[in-house]
Amino acid sequence: MRVAKIKRKTKETDIELELNIDGTGISNINCPIGFFTHMLNSFSKHGLFDIAMTIKGDLNVDQHHTIEDCAIVLGQGFEKALGNKKGINRAGYFAYPMDEALAVVAVDIGGRPLCKFNAKFKRRFCGNFDTDLLEDFFIGFANNLDCNITVQMPYGRSDHHKIEAIFKAFAKAMDMACSIDKRRIKDIPTTKGVI
Repeated sequence: MRVAKIKRKTKETDIELELNIDGTGISNINCPIGFFTHMLNSFSKHGLFDIAMTIKGDLNVDQHHTIEDCAIVLGQGFEKALGNKKGINRAGYFAYPMDEALAVVAVDIGGRPLCKFNAKFKRRFCGNFDTDLLEDFFIGFANNLDCNITVQMPYGRSDHHKIEAIFKAFAKAMDMACSIDKRRIKDIPTTKGVI
């Protein structure tokens, strides 16, 4: 089974993760940032990943440490659960429409961390979530899974719809990238022989 348990405790945050990549989309997220909880639940549901997370952070400062450390823990969880990455598709992409918004996310789990993020928001906060930190979330995830992530938001009006479309596209792209291709079940998907 492709599962991982990660615990990260610093002077700023205390985060625990249990991840099953081959799940059914069951989530149990305990996070004080309501809108971010909603996005993590959507990521779990649409990627078919079972995710249990307990998230505590120094929100008296702001949300930055909490959001970034969640990304670090999630990235580390996927890295651990994927192991040597034998048989995975490696790359995944999805265009997800949500009402008037469209998000496009592409992922390559190829050992080359980079995030290209192109999305703009009208408001600094969506619910109680600091939209300024969304790019930091994806950078943190990319750096800790050693993957390349591109996020594009060509259009949209509602910040809620735009962010939710991004997380759903991200979930679908990650599901595709992590899925096993039975034609290369014993093969690592790179000409280098190692990711």
